[in-house]
Amino acid sequence: MVGMAVRAKKNRRTIEDIRRVELIEAAYRIFMQTGLQGLTTTRICTEAGMSQGILTYYFKNKNEVLFAMVRMANRILMDSVVVRLRSAETRWDRLLAVIEGNFPADRFDRATANAWISFYAEAARDARYHRLQRLFYRRLQSNLASALLPLVSRPELDDFGAGFAAMLDGLWIRQGHAPEPMDVEHARRLLLTYAEKALGPQLVATLKRTAPAGEVSKPVSGS
Repeated sequence: MVGMAVRAKKNRRTIEDIRRVELIEAAYRIFMQTGLQGLTTTRICTEAGMSQGILTYYFKNKNEVLFAMVRMANRILMDSVVVRLRSAETRWDRLLAVIEGNFPADRFDRATANAWISFYAEAARDARYHRLQRLFYRRLQSNLASALLPLVSRPELDDFGAGFAAMLDGLWIRQGHAPEPMDVEHARRLLLTYAEKALGPQLVATLKRTAPAGEVSKPVSGS
């Protein structure tokens, strides 16, 4: 009887985990279509195919599922970068991996751009979202460091990373609000041009013939 009770408890936890993931994934699909503003408890439950109000059974409130959803969305993007980084044969390949991973070909569209713009706007008001935003920039800087250090000084890396992040954010914002959408290859090329000019031809040549050093760490998930 004790063994059956333990098994039942484990099965119940598994079902709860599945339901939580289903709600998070449903929230993610809505987020990619409408941004944070369109995420209501009713819409999330309907998208997940669950009865209204069930969200509060698996999460404390709507904000908890939204935070979990943003963490998942950020992890998807970071995983894409890490996969590319690990297959890089040169330091320049690592820089290309960061650029390409931050402009996924199947996600660089107006809806996705506006979804992330809504997150950045919320991060200015919500401390938890702000922490996730800071983790993203820390991971971006770490990935750039894996390509550039110790060939550049730490202050030079910081300056380059600040410009790189500003350019990256600006291209996503433009995709969300420009009259005409931007092709993903165009966006990647613009950021690549910035990197080439900021680093200079001599350093670029060195990066292209230098193998990367060390292992690429896993994405920071946040908490």
